Amino acid sequence: MPFDSLDHIRAFCRDLPTGDAPAAEAAVRRQQHLTKPPGSLGRLEELAVWLSRWQRHGRPRLDRVTIAVFAGNHGVAARGVSAYPPAVTAQMVANFTRGGAAINQIARLAGAELVVVPIELDRPTRDFTAAAAMDTDEYLGAVDAGSRAVPHDCDLLVVGEMGIANTTAAAALCAALLGGGAARWTGRGTGVDDHGLARKRAAIDKALNFHRGILGDPLAVAAALGGRELAAIAGAVLAARRRGVPVLLDGFVATSAVLPLARLDAAALDHCRAGHVSAEQGHRDLLRELHLEPLLDLGMRLGEASGAGVAVALLRAALACHQGMATFAEAGVSGAEE
Repeated sequence: MPFDSLDHIRAFCRDLPTGDAPAAEAAVRRQQHLTKPPGSLGRLEELAVWLSRWQRHGRPRLDRVTIAVFAGNHGVAARGVSAYPPAVTAQMVANFTRGGAAINQIARLAGAELVVVPIELDRPTRDFTAAAAMDTDEYLGAVDAGSRAVPHDCDLLVVGEMGIANTTAAAALCAALLGGGAARWTGRGTGVDDHGLARKRAAIDKALNFHRGILGDPLAVAAALGGRELAAIAGAVLAARRRGVPVLLDGFVATSAVLPLARLDAAALDHCRAGHVSAEQGHRDLLRELHLEPLLDLGMRLGEASGAGVAVALLRAALACHQGMATFAEAGVSGAEE
């Protein structure tokens, strides 16, 4: 069911579907009987339990992993905030289609289906320093595009993005919803020089001042300062919550996309894990604010779900141990004394 208003999203976030506690408890019990000292696989054990909770089954699976990459263009790019022109967004979408991008190789290695969703690339959002990037209908349309990209039989969803100037939108969202101004959140993105960084920070501070009247409303902020691909990520994460699908978040932009949901309800991201921490300024701080501990720290800052895609291998390792290891009884190994 699509979200037909901002109030519909707010209402959903006030009454979120929960994970399955009995399934998680069954997974914990299994971990306690596998042929290893309790807790010796560290976070791999926690990840197996997390998959069980949100897939609502004590023996989770990763038969169908979907990596969804959403693409959008931003009007603020005209202010010289990126090292690349907006045309690169469509060019990279074509590269994804041909199989030539990093995420194509990572998805293949991870055993994941790659879904690329370009959203009105020929119609950038408005320059948010002087207008709302999207009106309510445009924002809801992008949310719907994201929700429709989640397969009903998906076992794990990985979300990422592509969009020239979207680190500017991400930093603006963080500054609007978490404070600290542009200086706290703005990094070099695609590799802008000092002058480009100054233009980027100036654009964000101008936008914060222009939109100061709505900064207390997370969804209004998401529409005014975000982008279509960010709204689509939020829609996909909401759809995953509704369907009982665990989610891996990619880097700074993908995490900023779900920040408005977390500001509506702190539990909105319980079914999510941070695939990695990006080298982009602000991501580590954002993860701390959201109480998300990244699975990987590899200095990556490419976007396109690449860091979270690599983290799928960790989930497969967690699942292989959880499902494949023998219990003490099955192996005829003496367990710990009671």
